[in-house]
Amino acid sequence: MKFVFGVIVVVLVLAAGTFLFSRENNVVIVPAGGASASTGTMTEAATNTASSTLPAVPEAPLPTSTSISIHSTNDLPPQPQLANPPAIVKGIYLTGWSAGSASKVASTINLIKSTELNSVVVDIKDYSGYVSYVMDVPEARASGAEGELRIARPNALIKELHDNGIYVIGRITCFQDPILAKAHPEWALQNKKTGAVWTDNKGLAWMDPAAQPVRDYLAAITKDAFARGFDEIQYDYTRFASDGSLGNISYPYWDGKTPMATVIASYFKFLREQFPTQKLSADLFGLATINNDDLGIGQVIQSAYEYFDYVSPMVYPSHYATGFLGYKNPASYPYEVIDYSLTHAVAKLVAMGNSNSTAPVASGTANASGTVPAVKYSPFNLGYIPNSKLRPWLQDFDLNGVPYTAAMVRKEKQAVYDVLNTTSSSQYYGGWLLWDAANTYTTGALDPK
Repeated sequence: MKFVFGVIVVVLVLAAGTFLFSRENNVVIVPAGGASASTGTMTEAATNTASSTLPAVPEAPLPTSTSISIHSTNDLPPQPQLANPPAIVKGIYLTGWSAGSASKVASTINLIKSTELNSVVVDIKDYSGYVSYVMDVPEARASGAEGELRIARPNALIKELHDNGIYVIGRITCFQDPILAKAHPEWALQNKKTGAVWTDNKGLAWMDPAAQPVRDYLAAITKDAFARGFDEIQYDYTRFASDGSLGNISYPYWDGKTPMATVIASYFKFLREQFPTQKLSADLFGLATINNDDLGIGQVIQSAYEYFDYVSPMVYPSHYATGFLGYKNPASYPYEVIDYSLTHAVAKLVAMGNSNSTAPVASGTANASGTVPAVKYSPFNLGYIPNSKLRPWLQDFDLNGVPYTAAMVRKEKQAVYDVLNTTSSSQYYGGWLLWDAANTYTTGALDPK
């Protein structure tokens, strides 16, 4: 009996950590059931691994063109999705302003056709709450979200990109939305002290992630985008607010008791139920690859694995805190930071293949009696590994005093390849995306076609 139990223990531990321990001998994976992933409470293991401070994600600078007239469109009919989408996506991000500029689109197509790139991520709705083009979504018009249009002919843009073999991903920022908050303050976070709409340190308003009307609005935008011919929809800001006077927030829908991670996971589930066959992806903070809690914002990478085709952790080295892996400035160590983060991300995905049993999962080190203590059952041990693939966002911008040259970006790419594009892990590899808020990319970092 002891022999059989020992075999079971070995199988479970290997399933969760074989990939990780084959690469790093000094890292310990805390079983998902042993962490407070559903409560938002930082565990000791998590704090020892990474800082819980969440940095601001660099967003677009001032507009690169003026808003178009709402009546200036003479668009093409809706387009079909790309006939032969790439198996491995290598893409760059474009703001709505860039995607609405004929010269910028032309230069982007030239860049993609001359390099290894094959995809673009285009803002449909950005952090401002404005949508990029006129939509068949009544709430977008009624809320004022069409008040600063950037793309006059979205269907024609999709056709032009598809004609050049380019895969088109539409990006939607979810719960940070000042426009919708102004139109529907009853759906937005409220300030307990003033009764007004709560705003973060940047003065931006947030919607309640538990609000079904907000989810329905985002689903309507998604439906409209797929009908136009977008190949995939990517969701960003899929979380609770992370900065500002968080203690002053009053939530109109969230009960304050349901774990934040459960709320966000229910949103992920809702999206998959609305779009069961379409390609969906989600952006997460880079720390979600490492920490075993929800970062205090509801983001748990295993929940994303369960519902999305692609998960894109923002593993920007400049966004890791001083002291991470012992580095004074992690931005100076792109390979090491990304290698470490993605190694943990894969280990978490593999661990989901453990048995979905209601019995405790045995894991850990044998005690004096020769038995292995059981840990609490993890809801992420599904008994199968989801088909989700990792497709990280990589940094192509300067921050924290470290210029990101072609050599630095290439180190990031190499870390992705060394972790994901191997014999043992290639089934989890979905490519990579480059982020620069100004949409100026380092050509020397890209391989030629």
